[in-house]
Amino acid sequence: MALSHALAPTVVIRAARGSDGDSLRRLAALDSARVPSGDVLVAEAEGAVVAAHSPSTGATIADPFRRTAEVVQLLELRGAMLRAA
Repeated sequence: MALSHALAPTVVIRAARGSDGDSLRRLAALDSARVPSGDVLVAEAEGAVVAAHSPSTGATIADPFRRTAEVVQLLELRGAMLRAA
């Protein structure tokens, strides 16, 4: 039986690491924004960083060429959980 809809990609929410610098700069350029400062969470889908969020400043960047609204919501929710802890 064939699926009638496309499956959503797996999304990984994690803390940014030093090796994410190039991906964050590329993402910021796509979003015409600056890389968020402070501790940053990233959302990775299909092997690429598609959004990033700073829980301390609330700044968020996302790839405008992908559907990232739900991913941004996940990042903001995780950021709120970290702030509350």
